[in-house]
Amino acid sequence: MKYANPQYLVEAKWLNTHIGDNNIRIFDVTGMLTSKLQNLAGERHYEQGHIPGAMFMDVASAKGTLSNTEASLPWMWPTVEQFQTAMSEHGVNQKVHVIVYAATPRPGVDNGTMWSTRAWWTLHHMGVRCSILNGGWEKWIADGYAVSQTMSSYAPMQFQAATPGREAIVERSQVLSALESTANTVVVDALSAESFSGRDKPRYGSRKGHITGAVSIPMSEMLDADTGTFLKAEEMAVRLEKHGLLSANRVISYCGGGIAATVDAFCLALLGHENVAVYDGSLLDWLQDDAHPMTDPSL
Repeated sequence: MKYANPQYLVEAKWLNTHIGDNNIRIFDVTGMLTSKLQNLAGERHYEQGHIPGAMFMDVASAKGTLSNTEASLPWMWPTVEQFQTAMSEHGVNQKVHVIVYAATPRPGVDNGTMWSTRAWWTLHHMGVRCSILNGGWEKWIADGYAVSQTMSSYAPMQFQAATPGREAIVERSQVLSALESTANTVVVDALSAESFSGRDKPRYGSRKGHITGAVSIPMSEMLDADTGTFLKAEEMAVRLEKHGLLSANRVISYCGGGIAATVDAFCLALLGHENVAVYDGSLLDWLQDDAHPMTDPSL
């Protein structure tokens, strides 16, 4: 079995070969967040070493490059105007091929894969040709490729968004409707098994556990534990279909703030599922109202 959309990933060997191509744009999207959701990765990771030619893109800050700066919650979907401005400033138009990657500077906290998939989810659905470096920074280093400390940037270009991309996300009302629907929609929680079961402490509001009716597929289950690369297609499909995600008419993925959720969503896209959305805001939004159903199996 092969990925239905293998073009969504590139390997380190391929990138090393194409690193100087005129139409390639490489972005380091590493996150290293403070308690105030400020991203320190530019100074503490990127400036210390990055893929040659890569430009730093701050995706992880609460109001980062690909977020709506006027929204009350962090990491919300950008407006078309905000996105166009960001792409133009980063030297991106529809003719270039964007490669995103990230490091995991603090394992368990700043997972690089989820910031890469969050960047991809936004870029892809708003009309950018985009791929993720499989295994990220750690795989690049493990394979022995060159490291640069030279600050890089791309000349500004004019970007015109073809679509607002809002089919990629859902809001709270759509999640509620999906839970009540008989149309074979699966709501999947991409957070850890400890979070899903209520064994973890509350992190996104006053309640623990998971949205009632959701199934659990932690984002970590989509990755090879040794290399950090995505699972091969066959094993990935088995794990996703364990809860019927591949055969579902529609899948809605959520997490704490709409970041880890994009890992499960990206994997479904890799395998060809065309009706997948991420709950924008996720538990940060859901837990604002105590009337929204939550299940805490630990009680």
